[in-house]
Amino acid sequence: MAFFTYVVRDAAGKRLTGQEEGITQEEIVARLQGRSLTVISVRPLRTAKTAQKAISAGPSYGPGRFKTKIHNKVSVSDRVIFCRQLATLLGAGVTILEALTIISRQISSRQLANVLSDLKKNMEAGLSLHEAMARHPKVFSDLWVNLVESGEASGNLATILSRLSTYLERDAQFRSKITSALIYPMLLMTVGVGALFFLTIKIIPTFAQLFTSFEMELPFLTQVLITTSSIMRRFFLVFIIGAGVLIYLGRLYLQRPEGKHAFENFLFKLPVFGLFFRSLTVERFTSGMATLVESGVPILYALEISERSVGSVVVADIVRNIKEQVRQGRSLNQPMEASGFFEPMVVEMVTIGEEVGDLAGMFRKVNMFYQEYVETFLTRFTSMFEPIMLVFMGLIIGIMVLGMFLPIFQISQIARGM
Repeated sequence: MAFFTYVVRDAAGKRLTGQEEGITQEEIVARLQGRSLTVISVRPLRTAKTAQKAISAGPSYGPGRFKTKIHNKVSVSDRVIFCRQLATLLGAGVTILEALTIISRQISSRQLANVLSDLKKNMEAGLSLHEAMARHPKVFSDLWVNLVESGEASGNLATILSRLSTYLERDAQFRSKITSALIYPMLLMTVGVGALFFLTIKIIPTFAQLFTSFEMELPFLTQVLITTSSIMRRFFLVFIIGAGVLIYLGRLYLQRPEGKHAFENFLFKLPVFGLFFRSLTVERFTSGMATLVESGVPILYALEISERSVGSVVVADIVRNIKEQVRQGRSLNQPMEASGFFEPMVVEMVTIGEEVGDLAGMFRKVNMFYQEYVETFLTRFTSMFEPIMLVFMGLIIGIMVLGMFLPIFQISQIARGM
């Protein structure tokens, strides 16, 4: 038997320290977790002799033992891996401080390694994990902070982090599918526009010089093409600068609340793609709500977090109004239906979830439905975009070729007559 010193936090977040007698460190951690305590650190009680040995041996973890970091930024993959590793280690009985130390040796982001080092320092100074995470809002969002706070308060931090990691993995996989589906259409469009630009800037002027030497009257289509090419070549820099200024002013406008509102309303009202963008937003909202409610976060608190993390100013205003209506005593489905943004199916599922007491499960089912819809839409869009784009490019290039060859046909006829 040996004595261990521990640092824990109770359900109220109060920091507690003490000593426990046991055989192994894992036994002490399991015993403390059984009391619904969040274990920060458990260390063997050192005598003067063992302390001297530890000092002479040097630190167990130091800069020389860290792996070489590959990149500086914190990617989505880095966050997912960190959350999954932390949940696994805490579930295995490892303390928070030791888990952070172990993870920091394995990650490939220098910035995240520095953040984890700062988390350890803040926790050793007396802060809880969620308070330390809140000091790094660029790395840990409100969803992270509030879920970790809920896990610390309930004593189920490992379980909450496991749910959060599942949410992050599912969300990252979904975003990756969207990106992969859009790469080919964007590449095809870029190549097509580049080909048209090359024909207009390089090929048409060559034919124009040839036609000028014959001093002949050109067909109307050829004149239009040559004039367009001449304007584009003469004002090329003006077009580039003007496009850059328009993009810059557009970005400034979209950074303002009224600009974001106007742009999002425009997207949501598009004939075909409006439902797609609306579905993307509802998918994000229901995914976050399912994770929050499933983790034991109160509904008002979950709505407040979703308001800040939904990624849409229009939907954020709707969620804020729903939150105020729920605070006044109304059920969740009523203000959702009154908003006019959510489809009747979503409202009905939320109603059933409230009646049977499984709101998290219903949010999860709605989320799965919209994920499947978005993936199906993208599959159909990419399969239809290719032939449509090829036909469009074929028509444009065919018109350009026809406009350049019409004068050649006239020249050949003149030559035959002579």
